[in-house]
Amino acid sequence: MKKWKWTYILIVSLLLVLAGCGNDEKASGSKGDKQGEVTLKIGASSTPHAEILEYIKPNLEKEGVKLDIVIINDGIQTNEQTANGELDANYFQHTPYLNQVNKDSGLDLVNVIGVHIEPFGVYSKKIQSIKELSKGAKVAVPKDPVNFSRALLLFARNGLIEMKNNQSADGNYTIQDITKNDKKLKFVGIDGPLLIRSLDDFEASAINTNYALEGGFNPTKDALIIEDSRSPYVNILVAKKERKDDESIQKLAKALTLEKVKKFIEDRYKGAVVPAF
Repeated sequence: MKKWKWTYILIVSLLLVLAGCGNDEKASGSKGDKQGEVTLKIGASSTPHAEILEYIKPNLEKEGVKLDIVIINDGIQTNEQTANGELDANYFQHTPYLNQVNKDSGLDLVNVIGVHIEPFGVYSKKIQSIKELSKGAKVAVPKDPVNFSRALLLFARNGLIEMKNNQSADGNYTIQDITKNDKKLKFVGIDGPLLIRSLDDFEASAINTNYALEGGFNPTKDALIIEDSRSPYVNILVAKKERKDDESIQKLAKALTLEKVKKFIEDRYKGAVVPAF
């Protein structure tokens, strides 16, 4: 009788342990809603990045990958969250910006695939032509080093200032690199998300296309000057180096560069966003 009693206790104990293991497995696999299905948490700017991700959602779900899209407004924080695993990947930036953040913050994030270019433009509520910029005009530009440099390059390539090398795209230009500024333009660094609001206080503002679109502008019609198709600033899908080749990340990369996505970008954004694949 004792023997059967202890056998019973051992069986019950074993079942409880197995049940516990099952619960732990379910918790540790919280990124999978069904067997074999994976959920990727992706940080993205609302326009156009999140819109493009929303478009490819149905395709990805057929491949067993669900997207949890998180709208972001702080690039450095988003890269840090990707590096520490809070996000599986992000989609909002170009390579020069990523390189600068990696350098400044000691991160090791990598480019998974290039998706699109957002031609960078200059906008104004006060003038109708870039030639109308007054002498000594204050111009708002993004304050992060890479986009600050990008803005200076745009002004240089349109003959408004001269710099040491107007063709460089290394992200290192500063005010000190301007060699000629006949109009004595004053470039003021502003946080990217605030550039649209800066139009009320500045004669002109250099604004990233995603912010311009969010502000209701049509870049191809409303920009006083804008980058052309030679822009080296391709927006990319970014992940940790060790996760770049994950099957789910690669499925996302493939879905972002389908022919139907190219058509979606061309039809929806009318040249304000240009496919880079």
